[in-house]
Amino acid sequence: MDSNQWQLADDFLRHLRTERRLSPHTVAAYRRDLLCLQSFCDKQGIALWSDMRVHNLRRYAATEFASGLSPRSVQRRLSGARMFMRYLIRENHIKSNPVVEVVAPKAPRRLPDTLDAEQMVLLMKISGDAPVDFRDRAIMELLYSSGLRLAELVGLEVDAIDRGEGTVRVLGKGGKERIVPVGRYALQAVSDWRRVRANLANTEESALFVGSRGRRISPRSVQAMVKRRAAEAGLPQRVHPHLFRHTFATHLLESSGDLRGVQEMLGHADISTTQIYTHLDFQHLAQIYDKAHPRAQRARKTDQRK
Repeated sequence: MDSNQWQLADDFLRHLRTERRLSPHTVAAYRRDLLCLQSFCDKQGIALWSDMRVHNLRRYAATEFASGLSPRSVQRRLSGARMFMRYLIRENHIKSNPVVEVVAPKAPRRLPDTLDAEQMVLLMKISGDAPVDFRDRAIMELLYSSGLRLAELVGLEVDAIDRGEGTVRVLGKGGKERIVPVGRYALQAVSDWRRVRANLANTEESALFVGSRGRRISPRSVQAMVKRRAAEAGLPQRVHPHLFRHTFATHLLESSGDLRGVQEMLGHADISTTQIYTHLDFQHLAQIYDKAHPRAQRARKTDQRK
């Protein structure tokens, strides 16, 4: 490519700096990606950006991937090329964007981190008898016991848990309500918390869990609490509320092998998944839970905490 063609790339990078106000680091990354694209064009005998076609970009992605570049890196390079082409269209240098129809190789899905059963036991051993200690124990037991999302947990009302039935009524994504089993450790922890809740909660507050100001606890406060409690327990990895959900699903699935039941309890919103589980009734889910969850062996096992 001649200098006039690279001048268009320089104009694009200036646009990113001045109009888009992207960071120097980000602009430098775009520059490197465009240099790679220019090098490919030179090898392929493509003299003008306007000469780029879909099949050229597909070969470019395949060549980069074959050279050892990760799928995510190929995706990033195509994203940069796509944005550059959009800029050239805006400036009337080309008429269509050849990158739009190019699909990068799929990156492998990262498996979520989890904690093992021993780490969970350590995490639940919160010393102290202040109201916040009872609250924190109840929050973490419930997160692990029922696999709740953080938003679901902080949205719980004070009457959401039915101790007699051993269930919690959850309002999930899309406003969909579901009933989820609660293990006996979590039921006891919530019961202990409710006995002292009035010491923290404002009189008119309906939330099950409240913060230091007596109002519904915020997601950020729960995140900070979990992080602090994990550090106190000496856990080396980063612990966050969603890690409890991953761990709940992993432990239950490892023990039961019932993927459908686990997904039903997680309340996944995908319609095809939901349709698969419509024939599963709650009694079946409760049996799976009682049989498999490490902290829900109700009356059948000796309480190891005694």
